[in-house]
Amino acid sequence: MNEHKTQNTGENKGTDTPNTPAPQGAGAPHARGGGDRRARRVRRPRVRSEFDNKILGIRRVTRVVAGGRRFSFSVTMVIGNGAGQVGVGIGKASDTALAIEKATRDAKKHLITVPLTDDLSIPHEVRAKYDAAQVLLIPTPGKGFKAGSAVRTVLELAGVKHVTAKILSRSKNHLNNARATVVALKKLKPALKRTDDSAKKKSETKNVSK
Repeated sequence: MNEHKTQNTGENKGTDTPNTPAPQGAGAPHARGGGDRRARRVRRPRVRSEFDNKILGIRRVTRVVAGGRRFSFSVTMVIGNGAGQVGVGIGKASDTALAIEKATRDAKKHLITVPLTDDLSIPHEVRAKYDAAQVLLIPTPGKGFKAGSAVRTVLELAGVKHVTAKILSRSKNHLNNARATVVALKKLKPALKRTDDSAKKKSETKNVSK
């Protein structure tokens, strides 16, 4: 009787085995796809912006309202590609990172193109004023770069390599000095390049007149 029972139980177990779930081994796929998620997480390389930027200043602004005081940040930003394009912008927000982002967008809206010479100087001397700030830019081909404060930042990001800049006013406001520099760069006119043919014609006319 006992043997007969054991045989029956063995037969029952054999019939029940197809319904039992298969064991999840090392090679079996995960039901939730945890390994697949890790494989999908691929870091995308950051695309470098064509513009370099530099923060001239960050100010904390306090505004008194009916409910009390509200604090915000004001950021002054200069951007440039080092090849003749430069811009100055301002961004205001309750968060510093957001203010920097707004300042960068504002600077891109106010981009100007500087007519650089072949030796990365400016075509001629120029003077400009913005509010209380006044600057003077003097071309110095082959003699290097002499400038300070916000004026230096604007000229460097614009790609000017040989120039002497002077702040003629007593203004220490970085924003005004930077904008005065931008106004001066706007006034620049491209240098006229004389071709070899025009030079020969002038020499020929001089010889004929003699």
